[in-house]
Amino acid sequence: MGLKPVTVSRLNAYMKRILQSDPILSNVSVIGEISNLKYHSSGHVYFTLKDATSKINCFLPLEQRRHLRYELDNGMEITASGFIYLYERGGSYSLNINNIEVAGLGDLQIAFQQLKDKLEREGLFDPRFKKVLPPFPHKVAVVTSATGAAVRDVIKIITERNSLVDILVCPCLVQGPGAAMDIARSIEAINASCPDVDVMIVGRGGGSMEELWAFNEEVVARAIFLSKIPVISAVGHETDFTIADFTADRRAETPTAAAQMAVPDVSNMKLDMEERKRQLNAGLQRTMRVAQLRLQQWSPQRMKESLLTRVERSRHRAESSAQQLRMKMDQKLHGNEMRLAQLERQLQLKNPFLILERGCGIVMDENGTSIRSVSDTEPGQKIRVRLTDGTLYCDITDVESVEGRENQ
Repeated sequence: MGLKPVTVSRLNAYMKRILQSDPILSNVSVIGEISNLKYHSSGHVYFTLKDATSKINCFLPLEQRRHLRYELDNGMEITASGFIYLYERGGSYSLNINNIEVAGLGDLQIAFQQLKDKLEREGLFDPRFKKVLPPFPHKVAVVTSATGAAVRDVIKIITERNSLVDILVCPCLVQGPGAAMDIARSIEAINASCPDVDVMIVGRGGGSMEELWAFNEEVVARAIFLSKIPVISAVGHETDFTIADFTADRRAETPTAAAQMAVPDVSNMKLDMEERKRQLNAGLQRTMRVAQLRLQQWSPQRMKESLLTRVERSRHRAESSAQQLRMKMDQKLHGNEMRLAQLERQLQLKNPFLILERGCGIVMDENGTSIRSVSDTEPGQKIRVRLTDGTLYCDITDVESVEGRENQ
């Protein structure tokens, strides 16, 4: 005989007790890939954890989410630990998560990379925003633990390098809960209350990634970026890199290196000044020797001789120029005279009076017009004949052409 029928609510309640009383299901770890990720306004996180053939609903409450140092994302492969919980009203079960580990990389490494990518996209690492360290600071602030070796090293190095620099130590927590907020508040307080600080060293000595984690918090990175005072990040050892290193204006491998970077070495500066002084004196001596040699070369007697030589050279150049000018003028006059004589000969050849002197005459009509042909005359016509010493007035009695004689 079968069991007496039960309500859905009683069945779900029974299933819930079964699931919650199972020692395996009350503390189970599941490996899978995140999908359908949803962040609820309440702060809770809902998603599906799946593999190649199956899936399970997951619930991450707000109080557990606060312990995560990174953001979840679809496609992320995780190991989720928690217990199986049945939601009676909906009749569905889910994995209620109290811890998450990312496959492949540690949780801190994932959180570091996510924050680094986020701040880089916002421009907090952009070199354009990096402030220049002052070459000769008068006051240096140190944000670190008051009891650590880092603060003693920084004070020792700065004092040895430059005893004129004032040191302001702003003690704060550098690891553990509340350390990141304490560091950020110290940076903000120095900016607000100590405008005479020229440069700020923020850091601590070496340690594990967990011990250095305060310098990987977003609140510290933003405080460094917003600082009006140049910041040197000095966290851990040479191989340690933190978000603060990327945000700061300069990164030092160690606190000792930060102290050396912050202030110049007075002893080295003195040596450098002495060397510069020596070089200046040597240069001045060389300049004076050259000037003396030039002065000796330009004594009054040498200047007189040089001046007379230059005058003599100028006189020779002037005489040579005058001689060349006279030669050119003579050549020009001779050429003009020859051309004038040639023109005169040509003009004489065309002179009609020379023809008259050879016994020739010029025949003209009564109006004085020259007669060139017998065809222009006729018997009885009065003509004039111009000779070299006068004019004959004649009458034509007969006209004879070259072809023969013609009587009129």
